[in-house]
Amino acid sequence: MSPTNRRIRNFSSSSSSGQNRGRGRPHTSRRIREDGISGSKRSYKSKDDEGDFRRTSLQSNKKTRPSRDKANSRKSNKSLATSENSFRRSERKNNSIRYSQKTDKPRRSLNARISPREIRRNDLNREEEVLVQNSGEIRNNENHLDDIFWGRHATQAILESGRPVHRIWCTAELRSSPKFLQLLKDSKSLGVLVEEVSWARLGYITHGGVHQGIALQTAASKTLDLQTLIDGCSQLGESSVLIALDGLTDPHNVGAIIRSAEALGAHGLVLPQRRSAGLTGSVAKVAAGALEHFPVARVVNLNRSLIELKDAGYSVIGLAGDGDFVLNEVDLLGPLVLVIGSEDKGLSVLTRRNCDQLVRVPLRGVTSSLNASVAASISLYEIASKGWMKGLSGQAPSPKQVRPKLSNKPVML
Repeated sequence: MSPTNRRIRNFSSSSSSGQNRGRGRPHTSRRIREDGISGSKRSYKSKDDEGDFRRTSLQSNKKTRPSRDKANSRKSNKSLATSENSFRRSERKNNSIRYSQKTDKPRRSLNARISPREIRRNDLNREEEVLVQNSGEIRNNENHLDDIFWGRHATQAILESGRPVHRIWCTAELRSSPKFLQLLKDSKSLGVLVEEVSWARLGYITHGGVHQGIALQTAASKTLDLQTLIDGCSQLGESSVLIALDGLTDPHNVGAIIRSAEALGAHGLVLPQRRSAGLTGSVAKVAAGALEHFPVARVVNLNRSLIELKDAGYSVIGLAGDGDFVLNEVDLLGPLVLVIGSEDKGLSVLTRRNCDQLVRVPLRGVTSSLNASVAASISLYEIASKGWMKGLSGQAPSPKQVRPKLSNKPVML
């Protein structure tokens, strides 16, 4: 027997007995086939080995290779994403504005470029969200760029000139400048509201202007401290009437109230620093010149100021829709303060507690409330009819208005 045949015989006998399987070296007894997965050649020692490999290869195909449906779904998702991206690009070319099917208002795409004004209108910086909730005047006053100045040179000139200032916004980096630090301290000592904000917030206020870390809002008129107004009204020789505003943030309402109060003989206005509109250009325009002849006291806390006025002999009357008394049945003689709240919230809870009486203007129609400036005008007319109007008839002229005598110069606010 040749050596080759001897080796073949030994291998076949060992494979048939099941011993030393897989240890045979010669390739002549192995059948070779193409692998269906990788295309490489694999050798099988027997039919059993070939069957085992086929079963395991089929199972591995099911686990590793995706089905045609999944491949098609991936292709469809990819095509949808491509079409969506092309649609968004076409939207940007068309100024990214579409009109809604339900309304005629333009609807902006999610990827559209938003201007700084829209950013400021929609989101006034999350860092000062609490301040915005407590002070609606920010939304109303920052829209008037005629009253707002920014940049270090412009703001320094305004602060050094003594021009009345309503509010100052600055960043923390501005404190490193000794000159501006002293100007901010002087302004704060005079009662100007100084707020430390972020650079992004200043960008919203200035509509993207180069603010250099500071911006301010000028006031249309100078204001007084409360004690100066009380001392001036004590020398009038007649019962003084003051107006106090609680949370009135609309500059048009504030201007209309100042105009009506000056025309109907009131002697002054008590205006809080926060939660109230400032004496801006819009207020002065609506007031139609009355602001130049009407003293305004700017206070930090309205409720403490009401307590001071009560200690000075004033009766505090709050105007509310659910008041306990009708306006014409209340004693309106003597020094009094008429407190007017906002249209949406009315008087605050603490202000109600500090009022001696809550009165209402009776209404007959379906409309359940009046504009704040209209309600103030009706109340002031009722007060005047029991005061300086009493005895007037026909073409008799009205008595001359008596102005409070101010002992010192007004402070700028």
